[in-house]
Amino acid sequence: MAKKTAYMGMFTALAFVFSYLEFLIPINLGIPGVKLGLANLVTIVVLYLMGVKEACILSFVRIVLNGFTFGNPAAMLYSLAGGFLSLLAMALSRKFKLFSVTGVSVLGGVFHNLGQILAAVLVVENAKLLYYFPVLVLSGTIAGTVIGILAAMVIKRLDKGMEYK
Repeated sequence: MAKKTAYMGMFTALAFVFSYLEFLIPINLGIPGVKLGLANLVTIVVLYLMGVKEACILSFVRIVLNGFTFGNPAAMLYSLAGGFLSLLAMALSRKFKLFSVTGVSVLGGVFHNLGQILAAVLVVENAKLLYYFPVLVLSGTIAGTVIGILAAMVIKRLDKGMEYK
């Protein structure tokens, strides 16, 4: 149990640092709301190496920490909606072995954007925001592919040496 707690602390800190890096060095592609999602790399690694429950805890703690540190209540709400929907999609696709790690990551990126835009539609009460979703699908697919490739490499290396049970 102590090793598992130590790993969760380490992964949470790493996800927080990755979020901080994205906050410091925003990638401006000329498209509002587009990010690489470096912290999601850690979430996918935890999903594969430790399980769904641990990935949920990590994701929730990371989003709340980031919301209080770098954002505001609205940003936290959108991130929670996107994070929840993303994790649900990734956990189900992993459980049923529908995709590779990269495919799971792409699905997570797209569903994260879907969760955020659905939350925005509910908050501002304007369904016209859904017109922006195709742009977010493209960005989620690209970011998910990059993060998925990196996550697969990390999982392969950590799976051999990680002992927490």
